[in-house]
Amino acid sequence: MTTGGPRACIAGVGSTEFSRDSGRSVNRLAAEAISAALADAGVEPHEVDGLIPFNGGPSAEDVMGMFGLVNIGFTAVPHMGGAGSVAALRLAALAIESGEASVVIAFVARNGRSGTKVDQRVLQLPGQSFRQELEWPSGMNSPAQWYALMARRHMIEYGTSREALATVAITQRANAQLNPAAQMFGRELTMEQYAAAPMIADPYLLFDCCLETDGACAVIVTSRNRAVGAGRPVVEIAGSTEAHPSSADDIANRADILDIGLSTSAARAFTAARMSPADVDVALIYDPFTFQVIQQLEAAGFCERGEGGSFVEDGNTALGASLPVNPHGGLLSEGHIAGMNHIIEGVRQLRGDAGERQVAGAEVAFVTGWGDMGDGSAAVLTRG
Repeated sequence: MTTGGPRACIAGVGSTEFSRDSGRSVNRLAAEAISAALADAGVEPHEVDGLIPFNGGPSAEDVMGMFGLVNIGFTAVPHMGGAGSVAALRLAALAIESGEASVVIAFVARNGRSGTKVDQRVLQLPGQSFRQELEWPSGMNSPAQWYALMARRHMIEYGTSREALATVAITQRANAQLNPAAQMFGRELTMEQYAAAPMIADPYLLFDCCLETDGACAVIVTSRNRAVGAGRPVVEIAGSTEAHPSSADDIANRADILDIGLSTSAARAFTAARMSPADVDVALIYDPFTFQVIQQLEAAGFCERGEGGSFVEDGNTALGASLPVNPHGGLLSEGHIAGMNHIIEGVRQLRGDAGERQVAGAEVAFVTGWGDMGDGSAAVLTRG
């Protein structure tokens, strides 16, 4: 978790459009998002001394060349898949709070729809020798199939319904209709459309699965004093953690298949922030599939294990309810930028910049990351 000293802050955020075909290289996308974040933070490139790229995209050295950066003294790459964006936020905060860096850029740039798709990205995941020799010949070779095991186990043990999964998909699609930047803006989703969609990996239908997206996002992390100088409402990183499940390279043989990294990291993040789930005004939950939203709500302590399905079916995660989840539409309906867009949405909510989807009076945001075989990262962001 972060050090407990003066808290690091997010001073700037930037993103490109989210699309099915960007028509640009990932380096160009990174440059656009980083330029927007620097402008938002009021930071000049020569002030940057830390870089945290996302694994599998443009490197720190690529960005140094783009912007002529010559003072970089801190770089790191978290290898946690989709948990990497929030883990990067943690690393940036640690660098700032320890004095290792003064201005850190964390970024994700990918052509995840027109370029490298999920069937290629899975080759980077842990335990591939086991999967290629045992699971792949059985036709079990994608995240949808691996994570579907968790969803089906939850349904068997706790009676979680398909309607609960549908509620997640439909609620987030409704949120995306208030977000002109979302890939699914202007494309509503009804229960009839959801139910008629093709099966991907039982119990996941098409609309239970996240988008594949071209785009980029970047955040600027610095000290509170520097963030105040940007003239924006200050967003503090009050607590940020990462953790891994009991078998980090395997799901099928895990003693408790529902055990994930967030089961540990969420509680640690709240402890670091001196808060609890009851303090959260808006939650940005990493959503590769609908059930993983339910699973993480339970793991984070917003409801007990087995109660996540009824929690979402009762409307608790909608805008205007007790715990608005993913007002931007999430990976399911805004875009899949490996969760860095979740961090940006948290910042916009705390600044009061979210437009029609703004959560009234938002002062505490909780952001999660999910990666690989269930690695989990968590961050508590507060309006300073």
